[in-house]
Amino acid sequence: MDKNIVIAVVDGQGGGIGSLIVERLRSELSDVKIQALGTNSFATNKMLRAGAHEGASGENALIYNIKYADIIVGVMAILMPNSMMGEMTPRMSEAIGSSHAFKILIPLEKCNIKIAVPGSYSIQQYVDYSVELVKKHIEDLQNR
Repeated sequence: MDKNIVIAVVDGQGGGIGSLIVERLRSELSDVKIQALGTNSFATNKMLRAGAHEGASGENALIYNIKYADIIVGVMAILMPNSMMGEMTPRMSEAIGSSHAFKILIPLEKCNIKIAVPGSYSIQQYVDYSVELVKKHIEDLQNR
């Protein structure tokens, strides 16, 4: 793995899904930098306790730091302005959507988006698959 790779995990509200993502990334990828970007300090702190290397909270911090991410991981709602009960501002969603980073998004029906794929999976299964996609993307980057 490459220590220069920055993975931004974006979450809000309680930070529960973000902390699951951080825990799995830490257990699978020891040589990457995991950055917790929370819409609020509670979410960021939860991701930091889960093992993120650094964290930042709020609109400006997310917009500033997302530029340096190679990979962005979060729920599908991070691309939707005003999602997460209004915590995801339009500027935050725009910064994430406009980023050149590889984005891995976890579907969550709670945000009124249903991805047209067969089957129903648990959040843990989505997180596990997301980590596999991160590993594959890093491998592809290294083989270029």
